[in-house]
Amino acid sequence: MKHVRRMRLAFLTLTIGLCAAQIAHAQIPPKAASPPRETWSIAGLGAPADLVVDRWGVAHIFAASERDAFFLQGYNAARDRLWQIDLWRKRGLGLLSKSFGPAYVEQDRAARLFLYRGAMSKEWSSYAPDAHAIVDAFTAGINAYVAEVRAGSKPLPIEFTLTNSQPETWKSEDVLRIRSHALVSNITSEVARAQVACAAGIDADLLRRKLEPVGHKLVIPTGLDPCDVPTDVLKDYLLATKAVTFDALTGEKQKADLSPASQLASAISAQMSEGSNNWIVAPSRTATGRALLANDPHRTLGAPSLRYIVGLHAPGLDIVGAGEPALPGVSIGHNADIAFGITIFPIDQEDLYVYQLKP
Repeated sequence: MKHVRRMRLAFLTLTIGLCAAQIAHAQIPPKAASPPRETWSIAGLGAPADLVVDRWGVAHIFAASERDAFFLQGYNAARDRLWQIDLWRKRGLGLLSKSFGPAYVEQDRAARLFLYRGAMSKEWSSYAPDAHAIVDAFTAGINAYVAEVRAGSKPLPIEFTLTNSQPETWKSEDVLRIRSHALVSNITSEVARAQVACAAGIDADLLRRKLEPVGHKLVIPTGLDPCDVPTDVLKDYLLATKAVTFDALTGEKQKADLSPASQLASAISAQMSEGSNNWIVAPSRTATGRALLANDPHRTLGAPSLRYIVGLHAPGLDIVGAGEPALPGVSIGHNADIAFGITIFPIDQEDLYVYQLKP
């Protein structure tokens, strides 16, 4: 069991590369109150570390190893966002009904249809060589905080009290097995294409959706009648990927289910509102003589936010930026040398398969 010091600095703008000792002895303006400092003992932390929270609520982690940095990232994500990430896990694994009752059985059933069921060793090997160790450390950090909450040494977020539920522990494979949270949008277009082809022929679909590259020819697979694709073919898909609502717990009257056609139209409309922009400005065009990266992934705004900002600093690791609270690392941010980001690109990410079954 090692110690982590937590300091909330009401005035500090953190500079990349600034060491923990410098932060601990930063000059405080005369009128500023001395920032509170706490020392915590955390089971599973390999060596003493510093967790500095700046005036924007952003955590900057200074650890003795990469493993401890990702461990504290998971621990602090749970400290700040336990309800959000616990719900993310339960929704993705199909465990909502375990916590919230039989009203969620159908959504759980649908979610489980989209879990990865292959060999985990093969799946881990498709990621970076250190991915398994990173996710192990991150989920161990989450579990360390969950253990403290369940032991009563850390407060239980009010959402769990309101829903009469408890946070659960994680396995590292949970992060990989969940596929229903992915931002993809191609399947709805393929179903719409089948419906258009059934009604007016495949070439009519070019009026609905422009295809790129130019010259790509739409062809109906041999033996397929597009009219055989049922209207409600995406019933389980839409149920597995929808947000969690609590009408069943609050007693509020649930909205009447939309028709399959209306559900498809609503899903397409929501996905068409997503987009991305990014710009890179050359050093020759900036006042500072340094390149600029502007990155806008166009994700839905929510409370709590989809994004979670963190600074991770350890030997061999020096990054600051935003990721998602239930995932380790940073996907949009910078290190000491470069900035990096992500944007959405409309590619063929999903496929609608029609299987001919044996009698």
